Amino acid sequence: MNKRRDFIKKASLASLSTLVGAEIVFGSVAPADYTPLFLDQNDPFKLFGKDKDMTVLNDRPWNIEAKAHLLDDAITPESRMFIRNNGIIPEKPDASSWTLTIDGESVTTPKTYSLAELKSKFRQYTYQLTLECGGNGRSEFNPPAKGNQWTIGAVSCATWTGVRLKDVLDDVGIKSDAVYVGYYGTDKHLSGEAGKVVISRGVPMAKALQDETLIAFQMNGKDIPMAHGYPLRLIAGGWPASASGKWINRLSIRNIVHDGPKMTGDAYRVPCEMVPPGTEVPDDKMCIIESMPVKSLVTYPRSGATVELGKSLDIRGHAWAGELAVSKVEYSIDFGATWISANLKRPKNRLAWQQWNAQVQLPKKGYYEIWAKATDSNGRAQPMVVPGWNPKGYLNNACHRIAVKAV
Repeated sequence: MNKRRDFIKKASLASLSTLVGAEIVFGSVAPADYTPLFLDQNDPFKLFGKDKDMTVLNDRPWNIEAKAHLLDDAITPESRMFIRNNGIIPEKPDASSWTLTIDGESVTTPKTYSLAELKSKFRQYTYQLTLECGGNGRSEFNPPAKGNQWTIGAVSCATWTGVRLKDVLDDVGIKSDAVYVGYYGTDKHLSGEAGKVVISRGVPMAKALQDETLIAFQMNGKDIPMAHGYPLRLIAGGWPASASGKWINRLSIRNIVHDGPKMTGDAYRVPCEMVPPGTEVPDDKMCIIESMPVKSLVTYPRSGATVELGKSLDIRGHAWAGELAVSKVEYSIDFGATWISANLKRPKNRLAWQQWNAQVQLPKKGYYEIWAKATDSNGRAQPMVVPGWNPKGYLNNACHRIAVKAV
């Protein structure tokens, strides 16, 4: 964000006028170091309450990620949670008038619930759930993949409270031919075209009927923040976060694989089989991303830390594996030549990330890299390099690494 501010302060009157969408009258006599109010009103740290060390990748739409050290908390706070948008965040609604409609080919009679009805009619559940953008790590792909150049910080593990989707579907009554649940929200298309759907993804029925798949109205014990889907969000932990639709006011129960915007082409889809970098992949050879791959982060210390030789260095982080559990986490200080097991905690519940930690002894003064590698419950381990290329740079689960010095 600091780079963005520096750019804006150096910008010409013409470029600032383009940003605000109108001529800046008397702009020529404004103080040289003055920051126009409209820029402050579009400051993401003020708008969304984000940590000032977060990284803004895009402001139309807003896409913001954390740095690894910001994700050290067991439960990700709002201030350090990534924001991924495809369109413009809607105006904050009146929750008392909010409704959720369940319809589609596989519903006998469509039904509409108020937010109050959802809260009172169904039992409420709270789970800690991992959400990760499918493009997290995209910046490491070569040839470069189009899209926001996420590094490692488009992941979070907050607590979500709501009602189980399966309980609501049971109340509505779903036909036996139901295949997919597609969501619709109230975000606005970047084109400004009224009624144009920004993104409408979802999950197959097997995922929809899991205990942990929620229609959520609270995050970390409070109303969901506006940037994260207030007042109602679908939460499908362990899958790409795009499956967890924000600001939802409609769920469509389909008798086909849902075909809404961002469900076809190369959107959140990868080649069904590995292809050489740069390959054009036919549509019928692309598969929808479902469970995310095993992955880990080193969240402490911050990359670039120094340690006095002879003192142990505490390291820690998180690991997760989509629908699976993590069976072990290992670390290396010799560029992957040897690996040492770390201590690994059990998840709070299924689909939550797992904390790990270790104490490291560095043998001599100098530069080191600490690498982390997680293995899932099916025995699949993270690769040490970027995995198979795909057109949109999805599913990079290469080992995370930080730099440290012994002095």
